[in-house]
Amino acid sequence: MADYSASSVPDLTDQTAIVTGASSGIGRATARALAAAGARVVLAVRDEAKGRAVADGIPGSTEVRPLDLGDLSSVHRFAADWSGPIHLLINNAGVYARALTRTADGFELDLGTNHLGHFALTTLLLPQVTGCVVTLASQAERMGRLDIDDLNWERRPYDPARAYNDSKLANLLFTAELERRLRGGGSAVRAVAAHPGLVTTAIYDAPAGSRRNLFDRLLPHLGQNAEHGALPVLYAATEEVPGGAFVGPQHLLHMRGGAQPISRSARASDPGVAARLWQASEVMTGVALRS
Repeated sequence: MADYSASSVPDLTDQTAIVTGASSGIGRATARALAAAGARVVLAVRDEAKGRAVADGIPGSTEVRPLDLGDLSSVHRFAADWSGPIHLLINNAGVYARALTRTADGFELDLGTNHLGHFALTTLLLPQVTGCVVTLASQAERMGRLDIDDLNWERRPYDPARAYNDSKLANLLFTAELERRLRGGGSAVRAVAAHPGLVTTAIYDAPAGSRRNLFDRLLPHLGQNAEHGALPVLYAATEEVPGGAFVGPQHLLHMRGGAQPISRSARASDPGVAARLWQASEVMTGVALRS
């Protein structure tokens, strides 16, 4: 069986896709592939000028709208300004903080951007979603040990790698609970997650002047490019995978090449923890699903 590729994406004419963080890396590659398949693609980006420069280089129907997932007021503005159906919502944007940093709302940066910002965005837009919500997670979730009672790192000593891993575990738990709620409400919308594999993108760039660790030195040699990293995202968004699925690369322990459904950790499959995280996220963001 041949590896899945961008040419496998079906015709998406008359469909609308929102891709967060689409001005670089996997988001840019995802936006390009969806537009090539005929979708109208909205690049939801923090830097509008950068987003427009990227959109100008993508053949097809594109639009750029401002969105800062680290600022809930920006998330609310984006959702309030939206009208019309959303066939694909691609929660792609992500950060990896090297030191404790807070969002505009006081959240730890990784959790605030990677999980809470997307939680609020998805919850606000969900009444207009008709097809699929894809949230980028990572096999880094297997090293996550999410502390529901201290999500904001207010009592524990801060650990950058742990914070990132926890945010990726949160992405999977969010997907599982969202899918459970969608099924319970009789919705046809699917919630799925995607792991792009080991990808050489700017998210892992060490700050100028900082000491490079072993991972920083090996990544350029082991990582795949953003176009290959986008394949699991495209597969999750457009193939007939069941709701709640986790899609990743086919090769090298699901780190490189193609796309297929993959497994997740027991922690990422715990419905009790997923429900607790959802409740905590509602409290922290002040956003809840409409009944």
